Parts: sequence; C-alpha cells; structure tokens
Amino acid sequence: MSEYKIVTGNFASAYGARLARAEVVSAYPITPQTEVVEKISEFVADGDMDAEFVKVESEHSAMASCIAASATGARAYTATSAHGLALMHEMLMWAARARLPIVMTNVNRAMGPPWSVWADHLDTIAQKGSGMMQFFCENNQEVLDSILMAYKISEDEDIMLPSMVVEDAFILSHTREPVEIYDQELVDDFLPPLDMDQKVDIEDPKGFGSLVMPDWYMDFAKKLEEAMMEAKDKVKEVNKEFKETFGRDPGGLIEEYKTDGVDVLMITMGSISGTSKDVIDELRDEGHNIGLARLRTFRPFPKEEIRELTKDVNVVGILDRSYSFGRAGDAAREIKEAIYGYNSPLVKNYIVGLGGRDLTPEVLELIMEDSLELLDEDPDQDELDPEVEWVDLRIDRNKWRR
Repeated sequence: MSEYKIVTGNFASAYGARLARAEVVSAYPITPQTEVVEKISEFVADGDMDAEFVKVESEHSAMASCIAASATGARAYTATSAHGLALMHEMLMWAARARLPIVMTNVNRAMGPPWSVWADHLDTIAQKGSGMMQFFCENNQEVLDSILMAYKISEDEDIMLPSMVVEDAFILSHTREPVEIYDQELVDDFLPPLDMDQKVDIEDPKGFGSLVMPDWYMDFAKKLEEAMMEAKDKVKEVNKEFKETFGRDPGGLIEEYKTDGVDVLMITMGSISGTSKDVIDELRDEGHNIGLARLRTFRPFPKEEIRELTKDVNVVGILDRSYSFGRAGDAAREIKEAIYGYNSPLVKNYIVGLGGRDLTPEVLELIMEDSLELLDEDPDQDELDPEVEWVDLRIDRNKWRR
C-alpha cells in the first residue's frame, strides 16, 4: 500500500531512486545534496534497496561510475549540486553522447565565489547544452514523481538520454512536506526493468564511444538532437500514463495556471512557482487579468507550447533564478527565440533570487504589478526600460518594498 511520509526534498529523491529500483548508485557528498545519498546508503545497508553503492573520490568519478554501470545495462543513479555538477561536466557530455539513460538529482545551489550554499539555477542552466534532459520541480512530491518519470522517458528506445531532476537548495532539499511513497508493485507496473539492446557484454564484444571521423561525427550529433525533440512527445505520453497510474498530474512540459484569455502571462521555474500561484490568485481577485505558466521541462524546451501560450498575450514577464552574463536570463532568451517571428508581446525579464535571496509574496506581487503596468504604458519593445531588471538589489530595495 502507498503511504504518506513527511520528508525533505532530499529524502524524496532517495525514495524515488529506491522505488525506481536503481541498481547502481555512485555519489560524492556536497552541501546541500549529501542527505540524498546518505539516505540511499541507509536503504542499501539495511537491505531495503537492492543496489551497489559505489563510494568515489569526486563527482567526476561518480558520473564516470554511473556511465560504466549504465553501459552494462544497469539502472544507474547519482546526485550532486553546484560545483559538484560543474566537476561532472565532461562526464555529462559523455553520458548524453553515449546515449545512456542515467538519472541524477541536482540540488540547485549558487556557484562561488563568493561562496554560497543557497538556491540559484546557474549550476543546472550551465549544463543546458550537455544533452541531458532537465526537469525543474516545484515541490517535494514532484521530486519523487519526476525521478520515476525520468527513468521511463530516458529508457525509451527512441530517446536513450540521461536526465537531471532539479530541486532548489533548502527550499525543497531541507524542507519537509507530505510526500506519497507509492506501492512498489504499482511502480513496477509503471516502470519495468531496464532492457538495453546495445550494452557491454563479454560474450558479444563491441566498441563503445570509439573514435569517429569528421564525416560521421555530425550525424551522431543530429541523432542526439532528434532524440531530444522526440522526448517532448514522450514527456507528454509518460505524464498521461503517470496520471492514470498514480492519480497525480506532474504538469507535463509546461504547467498552465489560469492562463485562458489573460493579458499578462508570468513564467516561472522551480520552487517559486507555488508562491507565485498564490499571488496570481490575489491579483485576479482584485480584477487583474493575469496568469502563470511554469516551465517544468527546460530540456527539451517546450517551444511550441510557449508559442501557443503567448499568441494572444500582451505582456510576458519571465522570472529567471540565474544569469549567465549575456543579454538576459536563459529562460528569457529561450522564450524570446521561441516566439520571434510568431508572436509579439512585450517581454520583460526579472532576475530574481540569486544566491538564495528571499522571494516573498510581497516581492513577487510587486514584480507582477510591474508587468501589469506595462499594459498601460504600451512602450515600444526597443524602448522598454529596463528590458532586464535585477529585482531586490540592496541598492534599490525601496522599489521592491512596500
């Protein structure tokens, strides 16, 4: 029977890996991820999880171990955060190009220096070109659910790509919420054992990841891109199956919240989405025609869904919890690229919550009111000032405080 437990996001990750019957877990501790693999090590030591727990000397080695395990056909799992994820960078590229369906949890944490252990999306966003799928979670239940779904999507024979399940540091990782721990038999029906056609087999030796000449390398890259695009339909398919099996809708590629016929659309990612929905409710009660879309899947990016959502919208306000020192936040850049030549709403990007800076309902309400004011001002997009705004900096807090 399924049961509810009051657990942190980190423990939800551990339970997800256990329910998925991960066979090899390799990891290295890093704040604020450490509790994920500590809990898994307890499961393994107590006989509650039939898996090999591989202790290594670094995050680079953790992913290398998962790559080796996955190449033999074992279901592999790891977890990390921030600088640990950066150290994995080479191996993330390898896992994706080797088409290995590894699933990992990344606990979003700001990159140093200056040192921080609090929430920030840059560590994940910096890996957007690695070839890994990325699923941003709003709450602890979704963390567990996304791990189960990620394996099912990754292991599809037409996809075969690794996945990253993303939870925000401390806001989810160390905060306890009720999470349904599903019946193992129900999960087994949803997620069958991994069965790879191509794998390392001493009885049938093959070469894996060998040198390829320039006239073939680009074709391999195109195959990976095709798999990433096919994954969008697979996400929808698995989302539907998950809802039918467990009675819960994780949100698919992009979750819509009161978006029908709105003038202003706010777009968020991760844990701030729940509080943002509450603010949306308050503003709508005051008569404002505003809604919210939550980017759940950043890779593959839901380009067509964004175009459909913004086709009749006047203003789009995008909240980015990272900045990679270009023209805007990465979600804003991807969204602008998606709608360019199709729709022409005013777009404003808000850089928020870097290094764990608190995003209270008050600040979120002021952000949304700022977007609503653009309806009245009706500026030309080229004259929109500022097009990118850093919210709640210490030097201009009067604007973001009542």
